[in-house]
Amino acid sequence: MRSSRTRKIVITGILGAIAIILGITRLGFIPWLSGASLTIMHVPVIIGAILEGPIVGVGIGLIFGVFSMIQAVVAPTGPSDVMFTNPLIAVLPRLLIGPVSWLVYRALNKFPIVALIVSGIAGSLTNTILVLGMIGIFGFAPWPLIGSIAVANGIPEAIAAAILVLIIVAAWRSISLNKNKGSKL
Repeated sequence: MRSSRTRKIVITGILGAIAIILGITRLGFIPWLSGASLTIMHVPVIIGAILEGPIVGVGIGLIFGVFSMIQAVVAPTGPSDVMFTNPLIAVLPRLLIGPVSWLVYRALNKFPIVALIVSGIAGSLTNTILVLGMIGIFGFAPWPLIGSIAVANGIPEAIAAAILVLIIVAAWRSISLNKNKGSKL
């Protein structure tokens, strides 16, 4: 029991640190259309929740959200960063990425490959829908613009998350994606 708790704390710390490194180095932002960026910073949250459960997902999501808020205050990269100084936009949605991903994974775990793909999509869309929804609720952007951002960024982010979650978790858990086992994808 104690080693399981220690493992969860270590996984939370490591994946939380990866999320922070992705943000600080900007490796977590893939340049996209019209100067916007696709983010993959939520991927460690999804992976942590799948590997260790919803509480670990909440922990990594908390690290991701608090880092986003701090970064928006300390090192903003554009005028839209002011929105992310609000914890209801920067933190709250990120707390739900892990539990949603974990629930989807658990519901589909008889089909591991499908479960990984769908949980990656679900976690990514949770981030997109909740962050953009909060931005709309607080009136930072008009709903038609939010809808177009959700489609233009949300769908590619969900696809990227699905691919990354599938590859990383399949390699970690030695889930066969073809005739080979584990990391021979």
